[in-house]
Amino acid sequence: MTASGTLDSTAAVRSMPSPAAFLQRLRRGITMKEDPGTAAYDRIMRRLGISIGIAGVIVGGVELPEVAEQGSYGPMWWTVTAVLLAFGWYPVIGVVAAVSGPRAIRFVSGCAAVSFLGALASIPFGLHLHAIDATTVWPYRVTPLAVTAAVLAWQTRLTVIYLLVSATSAAAATLYTVPAFTTQHVAENFLRAVGLSALFVWCGVALTGAAARVDRESAIASRRAAAQAAALARDRERARFAALIHDAVLSTLLEASRAGTQSDVLQRQAERTIEQLDECHGEQRDPDLLDARSAVLFLRAAVQEVNPAVRFATRTWPGYDDLRMPVHSASTIAAALTEAVRNSLRHAAVPGREVRRTVTATVSAGSIRIVFSDDGAGFDLAAVSADRLGISMSILGRMRQLAGGSAFVETQPGEGTTVTLVWGGDGSR
Repeated sequence: MTASGTLDSTAAVRSMPSPAAFLQRLRRGITMKEDPGTAAYDRIMRRLGISIGIAGVIVGGVELPEVAEQGSYGPMWWTVTAVLLAFGWYPVIGVVAAVSGPRAIRFVSGCAAVSFLGALASIPFGLHLHAIDATTVWPYRVTPLAVTAAVLAWQTRLTVIYLLVSATSAAAATLYTVPAFTTQHVAENFLRAVGLSALFVWCGVALTGAAARVDRESAIASRRAAAQAAALARDRERARFAALIHDAVLSTLLEASRAGTQSDVLQRQAERTIEQLDECHGEQRDPDLLDARSAVLFLRAAVQEVNPAVRFATRTWPGYDDLRMPVHSASTIAAALTEAVRNSLRHAAVPGREVRRTVTATVSAGSIRIVFSDDGAGFDLAAVSADRLGISMSILGRMRQLAGGSAFVETQPGEGTTVTLVWGGDGSR
């Protein structure tokens, strides 16, 4: 982006109205602080947030006739306030889930859950005792939706407490507003609200827990692969040093024992051997840094673990041996690369022919460039829906969060897809 483009975008953000500026801050601030090692959890949270946001809008629309009918028993201000408290946060949850990360989703979901309790608490101020000719007051039916929002906002123990409080409050609201009731009727309302809400709690906790376990296992696998790559690098270094001892030091000593007299050739050989030993001694090897060969082997192993049929090629530029890549950076690039391969295997198939997939790693002195390409179906990148997070979070998002990293996706329907991942050790993009 040019300097003028940056200034224009900054001016546009400053001129935004307050809600838009708030969302922009959420997108640039909160999301960028999320741990890039929680891809599955982030994806589940986003999709659940979008689903709950849409569900809240749908439930609000379905309940409007009942809201209007029961609103006739009380003042207009109460009806408007109760509707806003009960349903107002759900469009916000959907938007925040589409543009931001789990931290923001948890915040707005918690606001929705607390606001629903506010809607229940407002009933005595807007409706008279036993004033409604119905079996339940309308906020009662919104209880499972509010409990589902609480699943996204809080830990399981606090969510269960919220479930009991909200179900009890909803049953009490029915007891307050409905003229004809029995103990059995109230108990049934309470148990119905608890049972349905508990089902949503179980589903939400199971989904988020499974996603967290996937992230933990992925992180463990990445650390193991990185440790293996680092061990290979150390083994190669030891082998190189052993070869130097054998080929240079021992041969020099052997020639010295045979020469018997001063020799210019022997002197030059000895000087060169000492220089090589000094170079080995002066090199600083960090076990958490991968050299060019180790980094390429690490990335190749990650790709072949997904699909061994993907062709992996390597190109080098002068000075590539100077590359030193942190294990964390290699793990992040490998995760983004394998996600690109999985997406291709999932969506790029073309009936009647085999799709060719290739990874090309280009290594230079201080950077590495990974290009994954296929000649498959391709797609319209602009038409990808917001809940399809494989590209936006698992590939582009990961590389944006990596210091010195960037990523690009080029595709057209029928023309295949190319995903480019770039990392520069100096942090430049």
